[in-house]
Amino acid sequence: MHKARALGINHVALEVGDVDAALDFYGQIVDFNLRGRHEGMAFIDLGDQFIALMKKRTHTQEPDKQRHFGLVVDDKNKVKKTLETLNIETVPGEFLDFIDPWGNRVQIVQYSELQFTKAPHILRGMGFKQLDKSDEAIQALAKKGMAPE
Repeated sequence: MHKARALGINHVALEVGDVDAALDFYGQIVDFNLRGRHEGMAFIDLGDQFIALMKKRTHTQEPDKQRHFGLVVDDKNKVKKTLETLNIETVPGEFLDFIDPWGNRVQIVQYSELQFTKAPHILRGMGFKQLDKSDEAIQALAKKGMAPE
C-alpha cells in the first residue's frame, strides 16, 4: 500500500488572545494583506498559503520555548530593524526569533536563503517580479534536482 506524499504547508494557525490586537502587532512587523475574517478569526494572506489567527490563547498558557514556525520574508534585516525599533525582544541564539504577545514563537527566515520556493505565478500575484535565491540555496535545490532554470 502506498502512502500519500506530504507536499507542503497550507497554513499555520496561531492562537491569540485578541485577533484585532494580533493583526495590529503583526502589521507593525511585516506588510501583509488580509485574506478574510470570521468570528474570532482572521487570515493573513501569503499568496498560496496563509496564517490563521484564532482567538483561543489564554494568559495561563506558557510561551512556546521551542515550538515555532518559520515566517518567510523578502528582507530579514528589515524585520530585525523593525523589531529593534518596536523594542520587541528577540530570543537569544543564531536565528531571528521572537515571542509574540500571546506566547507564539516566530522565526523570521530570508526567502533567498531557503530551499522553499514560490512558483513565479504566485510571486507575480503577490506583487513580486522575482525573488532571487542565494548560491547555497540553489546548490541545495540542485542536489535534489529542483534548481531553478
